[in-house]
Amino acid sequence: MYRLRNIFKYCFLSIAAFVSIFPFVWMIIGATNTATDITKGKMTIGSELFANLSMLFKMVDMKTILINSGKIALISTFLLLLFASLAGYGFEIYKSKNKERLYTILLLTMMVPFAALMIPLFRMFANMSLLDSHIAVIIPTIATPFMIFFFRQNTKTFPSDLIQAARVDGLNEYQVFFLIYIPTMRSTFAAAGIIAFMTSWNSFLWPLIVLQSDGQKTITLVISSLSSAYFPEYGVIMVAIVIATLPTILIFFLLQRRFVEGMLGSIK
Repeated sequence: MYRLRNIFKYCFLSIAAFVSIFPFVWMIIGATNTATDITKGKMTIGSELFANLSMLFKMVDMKTILINSGKIALISTFLLLLFASLAGYGFEIYKSKNKERLYTILLLTMMVPFAALMIPLFRMFANMSLLDSHIAVIIPTIATPFMIFFFRQNTKTFPSDLIQAARVDGLNEYQVFFLIYIPTMRSTFAAAGIIAFMTSWNSFLWPLIVLQSDGQKTITLVISSLSSAYFPEYGVIMVAIVIATLPTILIFFLLQRRFVEGMLGSIK
């Protein structure tokens, strides 16, 4: 009975692993084939990888596009970690009579869909003449209710004795935060950083609305425009998707251990 249960468990896990990995395998195989081979369902590696790569760089200014995506993702991630951690730290450490009411209102905003905010945000940035700029993409992402909630929940495990000891040693509140809190909570920052970077890098709807010129567009918008062509070059699209996927995979594997620790709320 125990052996049968193990067989069933490993079969289920193998199927789940195959379903999870298959899109990535298909993406890589597709990048090496022509559009005709892909539409025919060819599942073997072809010899068109460099031809597809060359065609992609002829069709799109990939250097500019990747710089745009990287700049937006890195700046958004840095600002989000800074402001969300400050807010989460403040909500948990400092005492105030109306703190919990404000925090409850903040959490309630998580229920508002982004579609309901697009028109007010668009009009606001239009009035400030910030449309078709990366600033308009970055500003709405620098403080999100979820990240503030995430940092506050992890700050609950932060030993308050460290704060009291630092204050006794003469550190001010900013020094406590930057010199004591951040190094102690680095796993939490790593986990939040991965989530923030991947969210910003893969963002599509809001950049689609505010970025209008080709020189300002991100990799997700370029992939969408390639896919909407009258005769899509699927091999070229697959190469673009592979390039777009590599930074997120690299970031995740570099910070994988910290990510797991941060999601568990551990402190190192």
